[in-house]
Amino acid sequence: MSRVVVVSGGGTGIGRAVAERFARDGDQVVVVGRRTDVLDRTAAEITAAGAEVKVAAVAADLAEATEADRVRDILNERYGRVDVLVHSAGGNTALGVPPTPGSPAEQAAAHWTGNFRANVLTTVLLTEALRDLLTGPGGRVVLLSSIAAYRGSGSGSYGGAKAALHPYAYDLAAALGGRGITVNVVAPGYIAETEFFRGALSPERERTLVGQTLNGRAGTPQDVAETVHWLASPAAGHVTGQILQVNGGAERGR
Repeated sequence: MSRVVVVSGGGTGIGRAVAERFARDGDQVVVVGRRTDVLDRTAAEITAAGAEVKVAAVAADLAEATEADRVRDILNERYGRVDVLVHSAGGNTALGVPPTPGSPAEQAAAHWTGNFRANVLTTVLLTEALRDLLTGPGGRVVLLSSIAAYRGSGSGSYGGAKAALHPYAYDLAAALGGRGITVNVVAPGYIAETEFFRGALSPERERTLVGQTLNGRAGTPQDVAETVHWLASPAAGHVTGQILQVNGGAERGR
């Protein structure tokens, strides 16, 4: 029987690669995010590429509790359950935006609040909304963190937000483990072919990031998708409460 797989941030980058990977298995994939046009295009393209089941799209601002609850109601009505929940929504909201007007404290407040909403609330609110729909045994929850949670990122607000996911995952793994549901975190290093840097990554900086990785190459969204797919497989049923670093997640230095 195909599984119901929900991927937040599933319109682009890592989230899209994750959605594509599960769709190839014939799973019922639902991509969730803020941009309706991007989600609809992604769902249509994955389906047209040979997915056995049509990929669905649900637009929502997951940093709002009412929106997370609305997604829950939609999924409950359509499927009545969620087998795999992958959180890929987020990004560094301090990158590629004009300086925030105001005092240094006001600017810091804007950066920290923005990254908390984008990376923590989008994960926590949707998870809590879907708790009763998560199936067990065999259910899977995977959170996307970052190497920035360990070493900073040039924007402490982003690294801090991603780091907040780690204790949440531990607590969640303990709470859901009795139902046979695993919870794990994937923390990628530099991953190319995403919108993360918004076109602002210089060739010199990219070479530096690649040079820091232990395997000497940029990661790809497909690298992360394969790791997530394994964590959601029966073969990984014994793995929970873990943080897996993917391609540069363990680096030589800053």
